[in-house]
Amino acid sequence: MTTPAPSVQPDFDWDIFCCVVDNFGDIGVTWRLARQLQQEGHGPTHDSGTKVRLWVDDLASFARICPGLDPALDSQWVEGIYIQRWHDTVLPNVVPAKVVIEAFACELPTPFAQAMAEQSPPPCWINLEYLSAESWVEDCHGLASPQRIGNQSLNKYFFFPGFTSKTGGLLCEQGLIGAREQWQQDQAGLAAYWASLGLPPKEDDELRISLFTYESAALQSLAASWCLGATPVTLLLPLGRSLSDVLTGAGLSSAITTASAGELLHAGNLTIKLLPMTDQAGYDRLLWSCDFNLVRGEDSFVRTQWAARPFLWHIYPQDDQAHIAKLDDFLDHYLAALPADAAQWLRSFSHALNQGDDVGELWSQWPDFDAILQQHARDWSQKLLVDGDLVTRLVKFLESRI
Repeated sequence: MTTPAPSVQPDFDWDIFCCVVDNFGDIGVTWRLARQLQQEGHGPTHDSGTKVRLWVDDLASFARICPGLDPALDSQWVEGIYIQRWHDTVLPNVVPAKVVIEAFACELPTPFAQAMAEQSPPPCWINLEYLSAESWVEDCHGLASPQRIGNQSLNKYFFFPGFTSKTGGLLCEQGLIGAREQWQQDQAGLAAYWASLGLPPKEDDELRISLFTYESAALQSLAASWCLGATPVTLLLPLGRSLSDVLTGAGLSSAITTASAGELLHAGNLTIKLLPMTDQAGYDRLLWSCDFNLVRGEDSFVRTQWAARPFLWHIYPQDDQAHIAKLDDFLDHYLAALPADAAQWLRSFSHALNQGDDVGELWSQWPDFDAILQQHARDWSQKLLVDGDLVTRLVKFLESRI
């Protein structure tokens, strides 16, 4: 529910700044962070009624994953979070929160930074970085970078999400894993979920796959393999960047220009259900319900790991192929406990997807690795939480700095 904001603002515990870069990735992460801080009561001083203010420069994109948001309003309360449109100039007399987070190296407005410097004591300043499995992240996590603002010097601390105990961990709200377990074990509930999408209950020999990736020629060969394969595949496909490649590979290129949410398309042994954009909770349920998920970016990448299902990650492409090295850094962690043949298959498949290669032969080997990858995905999601989730680690990090 959206509530217009009053002219007098309360004192905030957290200020989070987000510059929307890739439509949904950056705002997806910061929106989850804001809600977890507020819902779990993570105030820096442990007072009741944690108050979070989220500054966002593109409310139209934000509204697509947050249906309760009114992009026409400059400020509003949504789900207990104060949403403030981020203008070039900051509102006068804004008092910074006790903790200020600039997400993904977005630059704080100069007047806001000056207001931080004038406070005594100044806020704790966190630069929440992009998720990475690169080894250097462990050495940089938690380091302070002195910032000169006027006559004052403030420390900005680098906080790196990651996959080891020496990083900031991953966002995972309390109760998420329990909710996933309950969902995946509720057969009647799953049948009702499929019915809500206009699909029958899943057959025993059928695969249900979600696909939310960037463009890749590999998707054409993958869709063709699903059409010609012996196993029935139902593909849950949100309208977006991968639509053209998938429909082309399925021999349905004539439907590309007219495709609409809710449509059900058929090609050989492949059924394609076209989905509208959903909110974050809806996307979680989709990931939990499928046997295999293809995801992109950062937020979807993290959420599919909590789904405890096998997945492929389409990392954000870079011109110099640096993303392939970053992909391998993650795979080195993820594949470490797998038998060599399963690990090599998944690495080869990941590379082929990200480089746009033909994946027909690789997909034909899926039955050989299905069971072991299903179990591995469950084991991995448990391992990631051994040292705590990102918010737990962040609050602990702040204890000695506030």
